Amino acid sequence: MEQRHAFFISDSTGLTSEALGNALLAQFDQVEFVKSYHPYIDSTEKALEVCREIDQVFRDTGLKPLIFDTILNRDLRLIVAQANGVLMDVIGTFLPKLESELGALSAMRVGKSHANPTEEKAQRRIDAVNYALDQDDGARTNRYDLADIILVGPSRSAKTPSCLYIAMQFGLFAANYPLTEEDLESGDLPRKLLPYKHKLFGLTIDPDRLAAIREERRAGSRYASIKQCRWELEEVRLIYQRHQIPVIDTTRLSVEEIATQIILRTGLKRRV
Repeated sequence: MEQRHAFFISDSTGLTSEALGNALLAQFDQVEFVKSYHPYIDSTEKALEVCREIDQVFRDTGLKPLIFDTILNRDLRLIVAQANGVLMDVIGTFLPKLESELGALSAMRVGKSHANPTEEKAQRRIDAVNYALDQDDGARTNRYDLADIILVGPSRSAKTPSCLYIAMQFGLFAANYPLTEEDLESGDLPRKLLPYKHKLFGLTIDPDRLAAIREERRAGSRYASIKQCRWELEEVRLIYQRHQIPVIDTTRLSVEEIATQIILRTGLKRRV
């Protein structure tokens, strides 16, 4: 597999360069990317230093690194542009076109795309994250009346990280409940979930993948055996089917993709 280096450079948090760059690189699964992140490149000295790193990679590999740049300061962008890399200058490419079309000058202020949220939205995000942590793994089902969504599924099917991402990025109250072996032996939903059936969203996963994940946690255990994983997933499937619970297969999805698809399918609205 071909290997290329990619630099993500910004004079702020770097979230925009990371999001755009990673979205583009994800389209090339035949290439292995060595990624280097450089936020807060906000001085000439820092810009020159990252250029030296890029040039060193070029000397070592003979291949120009890919540079995803969202630096707003024009002088610093010009410095980065001199490095021996292939520059994807997000600001320089799109901002002039927007200014021309809109007939207005841009603010050109660092951090503009990540402006501080209002106090209300900031508090909502904090409350949502605290709720997700408090309601993790079926901890306190007596607060499910506050939930926007409740993720259910077998252990290690990505319930917890998905809830935290939904809370952080969408400001929604997400709880999760693990369907354990004891639950599955009954062949039905746990009684405490029945009043909230309309809030449930099921997660499933490939049994081989589930066994591999569990093996890392409890090597050689019955819990991690492929036989146990297959049985649990089949019982979970039947429960989802019986109660018409929407379901998503998390096997090949990132947490971001899982959360986004759940939001799209449920029609829940972002709160932050």
